[in-house]
Amino acid sequence: MAGRINADDIQTVKERSSIEDVVRDHVTLRPGGVGSLKGLCPFHDEKTPSFTVRPAVGAYHCFGCGEGGDVISFVQKVEHLTFSEAVERLAAKIGMELRYEEGGGPRSEGGLGKRSRLIEAHRVAEEFYAAALVDRAEARQGRDYLRERGFNGVIAKQFGIGFAPRGGEDLTRHLREKGFTEDEMVTGGLSGRGSRGLYDRFRGRLVWPIRDVTGDTVGFGARRIFDDDRIAAKYLNTSETPIYKKSQVLYGLDLAKKAISGERRAVVVEGYTDVMAAHLSGVEGAVATCGTAFGVDHIKILRRIMRDEVDGAPARVIFTFDGDVPGQKAAMKAFGEDQRWASQSFVAVAPDGMDPCDLRLARGDEAVKALVDDAVPMFEFAVRTTMKRFDLDTAEGRVQAMRAVAPIINSIRDSSLRPEYIRTVSGMLGVEVEQVRNEVQRAGRISAREASAASQAGPDGSVGHGRDRTPASTDEVPEPNALEGAAAMPAPNLRDPVVITERQLLQALLQYPTRFTTETIDAIPPSAFTAPAHVAIFDGVRTVAGHAGLLSTARWVAAVTEAAPLAVRGLLAELSVAPLPTRVDPATGLPPQRYLESLVIGVHDAGLSRQIADETAAIRRLQNAPEPDPEGIRERSRRLIELEMNRARLRDRLTS
Repeated sequence: MAGRINADDIQTVKERSSIEDVVRDHVTLRPGGVGSLKGLCPFHDEKTPSFTVRPAVGAYHCFGCGEGGDVISFVQKVEHLTFSEAVERLAAKIGMELRYEEGGGPRSEGGLGKRSRLIEAHRVAEEFYAAALVDRAEARQGRDYLRERGFNGVIAKQFGIGFAPRGGEDLTRHLREKGFTEDEMVTGGLSGRGSRGLYDRFRGRLVWPIRDVTGDTVGFGARRIFDDDRIAAKYLNTSETPIYKKSQVLYGLDLAKKAISGERRAVVVEGYTDVMAAHLSGVEGAVATCGTAFGVDHIKILRRIMRDEVDGAPARVIFTFDGDVPGQKAAMKAFGEDQRWASQSFVAVAPDGMDPCDLRLARGDEAVKALVDDAVPMFEFAVRTTMKRFDLDTAEGRVQAMRAVAPIINSIRDSSLRPEYIRTVSGMLGVEVEQVRNEVQRAGRISAREASAASQAGPDGSVGHGRDRTPASTDEVPEPNALEGAAAMPAPNLRDPVVITERQLLQALLQYPTRFTTETIDAIPPSAFTAPAHVAIFDGVRTVAGHAGLLSTARWVAAVTEAAPLAVRGLLAELSVAPLPTRVDPATGLPPQRYLESLVIGVHDAGLSRQIADETAAIRRLQNAPEPDPEGIRERSRRLIELEMNRARLRDRLTS
């Protein structure tokens, strides 16, 4: 049975793993205020950045979808790993060997470390294939193919290209010698299982390593080079595995992400050799899909890296397609997803239909750069491609073409471009501008009606009011530990200025604990907070207040989180990264002490005001009772005067 990872090692991994560096593998971050970084959330689709990282705290939070946590939970969620796998992955990145309790370890029975083992198997396979390309005589045909495409040995090594021997069991034998099990080879897609045992998944082919965004090899793409290859398909890719999902991987992204982030431009090509040719030509932001069409998940990945934001400077994604019919169909499919980009996308098609690799061979690096630089807007390409289907020499053909392109023009996000496109299309069709404008307006009305009908339709397509629908039942029952302490709490009312002050004080206590003395924290009664969730979080703060000066900010937040009820941990994670509405000293990264004092005083003042109101109401009730209680009234009055004097002193501190 696999042992648990040593608790001290988990804490060490958390402290030594830079959450900024880990997140940057998946999201391009930009400054979001002193001590904060912002980017597009990797957990939901958004066009304005709401994902915030606080490196000093070691935490992240998305103000759009509510996801938040530390570096371990980020790796868990973004890479779909278990807690143990996430810790092991981070430990491997920083070169740390983990200790396991109860004599267990990453190779223990039970699957602990499964992902790490599969990644290691792929690393060994990549080295084996690369060596075979150089050393094996049978690989000569593969080397010749690469030379014919303009790639020498240095370039092959740069991109990790290898050769899978034809024998059928060479890699399997090598992996077995390295200590990998048959299940690991089959699960990773490196070997297949037949009636006579294991066989190599790829045989007699050139192979390209497919790496995830962090640079780990997770699969391979293999090209046929021998005429007698029994598998007819030109390309053979790794099947879906626990570490390889083709809809979530882009070939070359590990090499291209820096250029994509810096230039805010991504170039999507169609094949592995096209990616290589583009990079070698200076187009370093080129990527390609791996045996599947470019889809929604690919868009999300590139948008996060490009910072494809509604309000930001425009980013550009450029698609290169072959000029043949399949290439045009691929371009129109990409146009169908164009609305998912915040900025305009473009299409680059060489006049003679050559792909980037052929273009580089025929005309050199500059021709590839020019192809990308001369890309036309996706809308323009879609209009021209659509019009080609009709005979514009006939009145019927012109009307049909006009009706076909009208929805495309209507779908242009930047409405200021529509009049220009209308004029251009009217000229291309040879019809009056007013005719095209009327058809575009008609397309807009149809689109609005369809959108309205869709918004009223239920999950089964029926139309009805949302509140009349019955939610689908589910048989899923949360595990007991997921329910512990998770009783629902009302969300704080942020329209209440008192609640806002409470929130800001809790933010400050979590993010800048050394700016508050233990005496200051102890002097704030929990009753000073009105929102139940805020009371629960402050209870957690009070519980560990004596350790504030002894812990790093990240450990302080972790300690408060541990002390707080499970029901408020999501809010606590949010407060630990949410920016304070005050200027921070650029030199120290700290908010003004005067501001922090005003928050403490503000929460105290609100609490005293509530007590004053309570005492005033009690006195009035006593005065109007059937049998007045003079002694009770005097006692309440003394208490009221004391409270008012305390409040006056507080307000004097605020104005002095």
